Amino acid sequence: MARIESLDQLRTLYPEPRERSRRKVLPALDVHCRAVIALSPLVMVASVGADGRADVTPRGDAPGFVRVEDEATLLIPDRPGNNRLDTLTNLIANPAIGLLFLIPGVDETLRVNGRAEIRDDEALRQLFVIDGRPPATVLRVHVEEAYLHCAKAFMRSRAWDGSSHIERSTLPSMGEMLRDQLKLATAETQAEMLLRYRETLY
Repeated sequence: MARIESLDQLRTLYPEPRERSRRKVLPALDVHCRAVIALSPLVMVASVGADGRADVTPRGDAPGFVRVEDEATLLIPDRPGNNRLDTLTNLIANPAIGLLFLIPGVDETLRVNGRAEIRDDEALRQLFVIDGRPPATVLRVHVEEAYLHCAKAFMRSRAWDGSSHIERSTLPSMGEMLRDQLKLATAETQAEMLLRYRETLY
């Protein structure tokens, strides 16, 4: 067993990609990319900080919550979270961003890479008002690459197959896990946590 440290070493283990795989990378969002985005209620956002450390975080809302401003631009509202601001902090240092759009029940995904800017323009924020509450900021993503990703990972994982889903009770509640990790005296129950989440979704 050896550590792989060069592209030449790596390519001895994997065949070259097929021509179709090379050609499928688009410089902008076509009609099919837009259709996936319009149906997607969940996107994974990857960013890299000034220290070179990578981070991935989920963003979710009603299908189509990410808006296509034009073929080369996306708008993503930043809804209330834990206020760590990991992604936003990273993007200030390094605007490179990677997005993975998911549609429950569909094994194919859409990958979008580009550069992001954090905006607090009132007009942009007002586009995403829910229950009278606009997001604090909106990410404007300038698309550099967009391409459809094959279904193999989701076929192997059976992520959307209900028969493979586990009961939430299989794991301790989030409150119990945090109690143990942070050495807290008490744990927020799952019901209490879900109520708190629902009250602060927007």
